[in-house]
This record gives sequence, C-alpha cells and structure tokens, in this order.
Amino acid sequence: MPAPTPSALSAQSQELEIKNILLVDDDEDLANTLKLLLETHNYIVTTAANGVDALREVMAFDFDVIICDMMMPKMAGDMFYLAVQKVKPHLNSRFLFVTGYADNPKVDTFLKGVDTQVIFKPVLTEELVRSIGMVLKRNEEAARGV
Repeated sequence: MPAPTPSALSAQSQELEIKNILLVDDDEDLANTLKLLLETHNYIVTTAANGVDALREVMAFDFDVIICDMMMPKMAGDMFYLAVQKVKPHLNSRFLFVTGYADNPKVDTFLKGVDTQVIFKPVLTEELVRSIGMVLKRNEEAARGV
C-alpha cells in the first residue's frame, strides 16, 4: 500500500486532529514496533531509516513531532537536526531524540546543547507517549504565545 501524500496527511490530520509523527531510526524492527505502538495511540506515523530520507520527508511536510535516533548511517541524528534547522527552523522544537548512546561524549555534548526531549533506549511505552505529549504541549503553547 503506498504511503499517503503530504496533502492527504494534512487533510486527514486537520479533520480528526490527529498528530503526525516522523520516526527516524535505522533499526527497522524497532521503527516498525514503535510505529505500530504509536498508531494504537492514534498518531499517523511516517518512518525514515536515516537523516537523508528524513530530510526529504521534512521538506514535503511539517510533522508535529520528529522522533529521531542519534546514530544512523548516511546522516546521523545531530546532522539531521542541524539540516532541519537550516531549512525549516520552526521544526527544531518538535524533535524528540532517542538514543542508546548515553555514554558517547559526542552524543552527550550535542544533546546538552539543544533544547529537546531525550529518551534513552530501551524505550518504555509510557515514557515515549509522555514525551510526545510534552513536545506537543510545548509547541501548542508556543503557537498560542503562552
């Protein structure tokens, strides 16, 4: 089944007030598991296996939340974040990083330098859903000027 077009996603989202999530992770099994999990919480989820593919998705659609792994081939999470900052800076506050590399100095330095939510693997369902809610609330408040 082909993926919905960005305009179809937008129309569907506005009609039902369902939020759209971009899930960026090179671990296909984890990405598929998280996609199914998030769909049971009524999110529309688009997946990308690396930052290059994710950047294409971001250029086509403004996602409500971007869940991003840090260590990936082609373009890692930090480079993807910086690329989004250049082309669509309003999306940077929508990032939620997921990483299994809490002890990696490069990852640690990057995550301390950005104002985003971070979850460390293994991912717990409750923590993921709560963190998504925090990203959404923060952006809704910013849009209202709160």
